[in-house]
Amino acid sequence: DAIPSADQIRITTSLKSQKGSVWTKNKSIFEYWEVEVTFRVTGRGRIGADGLAVWFTEEQGLEGPVFGAADKWNGVGIFFDSFDNDGKKNNPGVIVVGNNGKLLYDHQNDGSTQALASCLRDFRNKPYPVRVKIAYYQKTLTVLVNNGFTPDKDDYELCAKVEDMVLPSQGYFGISAATGGLADDHDVLSFLTFQLIEPGKEVSTPDAEIPQKDKEKYQEEFEHFQQELDKKKEEFQKEHPDVQGQPGKTTFAFFLSADDVFETVSDRELRQIFEGQNRIHLEIKQLNRQLDMILDEQRRYVSAVTDEVAKRGAGFPGQQGQVSQQEIETVVKTQEEVIRQVNEIRNSMADTLRSISGAQHPGPAGVYETTQHFNDIKEHLHLVKRDIEHLAQRNMPSSDKPKCPELPPFPSCLSTMHFIIFVAVQTVLFIGYIMYRSQQEAAAKKFF
Repeated sequence: DAIPSADQIRITTSLKSQKGSVWTKNKSIFEYWEVEVTFRVTGRGRIGADGLAVWFTEEQGLEGPVFGAADKWNGVGIFFDSFDNDGKKNNPGVIVVGNNGKLLYDHQNDGSTQALASCLRDFRNKPYPVRVKIAYYQKTLTVLVNNGFTPDKDDYELCAKVEDMVLPSQGYFGISAATGGLADDHDVLSFLTFQLIEPGKEVSTPDAEIPQKDKEKYQEEFEHFQQELDKKKEEFQKEHPDVQGQPGKTTFAFFLSADDVFETVSDRELRQIFEGQNRIHLEIKQLNRQLDMILDEQRRYVSAVTDEVAKRGAGFPGQQGQVSQQEIETVVKTQEEVIRQVNEIRNSMADTLRSISGAQHPGPAGVYETTQHFNDIKEHLHLVKRDIEHLAQRNMPSSDKPKCPELPPFPSCLSTMHFIIFVAVQTVLFIGYIMYRSQQEAAAKKFF
């Protein structure tokens, strides 16, 4: 189920019961080695399954039940287990399991009975890719993990270390993944292999590893290919004399047309950026159209409210003019009539408010503007009422104008002689109290 692409390999997709793996075609002949793996495990759920495994085995792994690879392997597997099978809340975790080709992996206990070393690391849904560095040097296997919380590629932490571990002298590297009832996307971004050399030991050159017979064979094939190429160039120049002297341009055009068939990583990133910007532009245009529709509805709503208010208040200016000329004498004669007319106007505006409030509101902006508009109308009504009352009071006859009642004379309850006697008695009592306090304090000082 693995899906390769230009920049990554999706070992398994986020579908149930998927299995996938990728293996090297040739055996590694390194005595000591180190691999750096960069991957992502992403899923929509709070927990995922099943996990991902990095392998070094004597034979290429086939499809099987151990994270997508076969059981009874001869080598080592580093398992990134997502699902907690034994219910001990020890997942997600990293488990190192060795095998001599005879053991069956203990799925029910998440390999805890067979683990040579392990650590708890949450590698799902991290902001940056998770990096793992696995080194085998002098019978010691070391696993370092970068959790993917920061973009620092060298931020590794020691996860597991197994000493006195014997692995096959030659083997295949691989990576596999599997899903179960739950599913995650398991993506591998890079898998780099390095040879570790003891200090002071010389590295064998690639030329020394190729036998002399093979070198001669490759040289003959190269010369034969070079001769065939020269012949084709001469034939092309004879058939196309108009492009003689420009073989470089012709060759460049040929390779350019061939490269156009394939999309490079940079071209794909640019295409994705342009597609994203295009989608954003379309969304903005759609939002602009919706905003224009809302504004049109708002304008129609405000216009309808204004027309309704103008219709309801159309009779008011005329009545006001009539009040100022014809009915002002009636208003002057009776205050009750003025109050009754103002109450009628207020009731009319209340009916208008009720009818408008029952209409459909297009949005919060329309509600706010309508409320503000009617508040202004209420203020104008209060001003009209106050002006009418002022006119009524000013034009009343002097005999009809209300007068404030005169206050009755206050009765004289206390004479001057009584007040003087009261002050004198109060003074004598105060002086006596002061003298008594002084005697008490003097007696207390003598006692102490």
